[in-house]
Amino acid sequence: MNVTTLIDATIATIIPHGEIDHTALPKLRAVVAALPRDVAEVVWDLKDTPFIDTAGLHLLVDPPPADVPPRRATVTGIQSQPLRVLRTAAELFPTLEFARLLPGARQHEAAA
Repeated sequence: MNVTTLIDATIATIIPHGEIDHTALPKLRAVVAALPRDVAEVVWDLKDTPFIDTAGLHLLVDPPPADVPPRRATVTGIQSQPLRVLRTAAELFPTLEFARLLPGARQHEAAA
């Protein structure tokens, strides 16, 4: 898997190119761990990610290791299969806050 990382001030955009599954997870976690400490938000741009499984869900909501600062995660460019997985996870596991990653969730937060 190839990964593009763009950093603008305190926001890092990570663009995985390929499927996010168990084999891709270690590389993507390493990318997040290597971000500068002042990055406060990670935007996962999934425009080049046609498939995720539970590994992708873990990547989006699992807390970081102790030596990595907590960061807000957002998702953009989500394709149909990852969107279905994310919607299903939001329905089945509401306490894990998958719903905040769904398209339109940020507008809901801003209006609240």
